[in-house]
This record gives sequence, C-alpha cells and structure tokens, in this order.
Amino acid sequence: MNLDSNDQFASIDVEDMLSHIASLPDQLLKAWELGLSLQLPAMGVVKNVVIAGMGGSAIGADLLASFLLDRVTVPVMVQREYGLPAFVFGRETLVVVSSHSGNTEESISAFEAACRSNCQVLVITTGGKILADAQSAHVPAWVFKHDGQPRSALGYTFGLLLALFVRLGLVSDLDAEVKQTVSLMKELQKNISDNVPIKNNPAKRLAGQLIGRHITVFGSGFMAPVARRWKCQFNECAKAIASFEFLPEADHNTLAGICFPREALDKEMAVFLQASTDGERNQKRVLETKQIMMLEGITTDLVDARGQSRLEQLWASVLFGDYVAYYLAMSYDVDPTAIDPIWALKDTLG
Repeated sequence: MNLDSNDQFASIDVEDMLSHIASLPDQLLKAWELGLSLQLPAMGVVKNVVIAGMGGSAIGADLLASFLLDRVTVPVMVQREYGLPAFVFGRETLVVVSSHSGNTEESISAFEAACRSNCQVLVITTGGKILADAQSAHVPAWVFKHDGQPRSALGYTFGLLLALFVRLGLVSDLDAEVKQTVSLMKELQKNISDNVPIKNNPAKRLAGQLIGRHITVFGSGFMAPVARRWKCQFNECAKAIASFEFLPEADHNTLAGICFPREALDKEMAVFLQASTDGERNQKRVLETKQIMMLEGITTDLVDARGQSRLEQLWASVLFGDYVAYYLAMSYDVDPTAIDPIWALKDTLG
C-alpha cells in the first residue's frame, strides 16, 4: 500500500490500532494521574522490587527499570517467567504483578508464589482471574480500563508503575517531567501522524526502508528496552521477523557475526537508537558499531531521540517506533492488531 493513502488504512486496520498509538501521550498522562489517586494501603519498608509480567504487560516495567536505574536505590527486577526466584520472599520485597487481561498464566503463577512467600504484593490489571484472586487474598489491586491489546496499553503499565514508585518514596516527584514528556510526544506527532505525507514523515520513510528485510534494532543504556519495544512491535503489528540487541554487550559477540551467509546480508537492516542523554561511551559505540556494519555491506540507519531529558527521549523513541511498526504493517497489508499464532498457541496449551 502507498503510505500516503491513509484513507485506505481503515480497510486493513479493522480494529483501529492507529487510534491507540495516536492516544499514547494522553494515555501516559492519564495513567500517571490515576496512579497518584488510586488507593494504596500503607506498606512497610521496601528493599527489593520484582515486577512480574509478560509481553506487553512487561515492557512498561523494562522501560521503568531502565529509566530509574540512576535514581532508585533498591534493586528492581523484571520477571518474565512462571513463579519467582528463590530470593523473593518476606515483607521487604514488593512484588508487582502486571497482567493486562488478568488471565496470563505466568503472571498468575508469580502472584501465587509472591503470596506464599509472604511478600508485599500489588496487582495492576483490567480484571480477570488475577483480580478475583487478589480480592480473595485481600491484596491491593490497581484496576484500569483499556479496550485493546496489552501492547497498546504501554502508557498505563509505565505510568501506573512510575506513580507507584513516587508514592512509595523510592524516587522523587516527576510530575513536571511527565507533563513535559507528554507535550513533546504531541509535538512529535505533528511530523509522523498518518496524514503527514511520506516526503515530510520520517516514520513512513523508515518503514519504507524496512520492507523485505530482517530488522535488528540496537539500543544502549536506558534505550535498550526501547529497542526491545521496537522489535516486539515489528513482530506483532507488522508480522515481521525482527531482533533486538543491547550495546555495549553486542560489541562483545554480535559484531563478530556479521559476515555470513554473504547472500543474506543485503536482506539485513540494522536500526540504531541514539540518545544524547545516554553515556558518552555508549553514544560513541552506537556510531562506531553502525559504521562497521555499514562497511560490511549491511544497510543501517540511525534514529536520534527527540527531547532534552531521559524521559522525553525514551518516550519520543517509543512513540516513533510504534508509528514505524504501524506503517510497516500497512506496507505489508496486514492487520496490526491480529496475533493469530499467539492465540493459536494459547488454545493448544489449554
């Protein structure tokens, strides 16, 4: 499809994923304000935080942990698995179970393990079994309303968690930063929304470069989970094979594996995410790694994060990536909401 024919998008995007992407700035602000107002019972001292979730319900935790890495003084771990590690026990550990549907079996397993281990527990969900279980166990639950895929609720999963950390005193107030970030995201949308033509729309142009290629997204520092988000959006929205890599780790292994098979290199595309607030050495690694891969014959591109603060650059990059993935889906003429293989697997597992 011609990406300038945005009047035809609705024929493919039958569940209107575009509206979820477009509303992401407002969703982030709404979630932040909701998290500041929801009931939160008094909690004891928190020395460890584990956030359990899967897929779209976990990526918000990844972004949060990365963003707060140089601010929060307690360990924050994201658990994508059944149960919990052995060290997670006792009242000094807070387990936050994030499940959009409330029926994710891995998250339910983590919830049950947290209760058995006598941890402090909070559930974030729209409903489902985990909400019923939390109510039966007298565990606090933050409930939000959202009709759509878990990946389109990223503003909620991040914003609610951020508000929780502030209210627990784990980080200082971030109200001004959140509002400035939302403002920047809305400004960015003026250049990347569906009604902006390709010649003036960097998200559409990047999507055009990705057609027919295996995509690898590279991110360093606090941008690493943003690379993961891009990869997941390419998978779920565009139904495209994609990978993500973290720098500097990738420079100690992946960089050696860019030579063979030679005939596949012209189908590779390496996208590097760059942020001016990342560490100086990481920024240099991004540029040098890109140069090496380009000289080896791999097509590359660099995406500079908009904004001045880390929160601005993180969310501007997330929003830009969501639009790119959407436009790639339109280019492939595929429904950006449907995830039939994932549902088929869930049915098989029972």
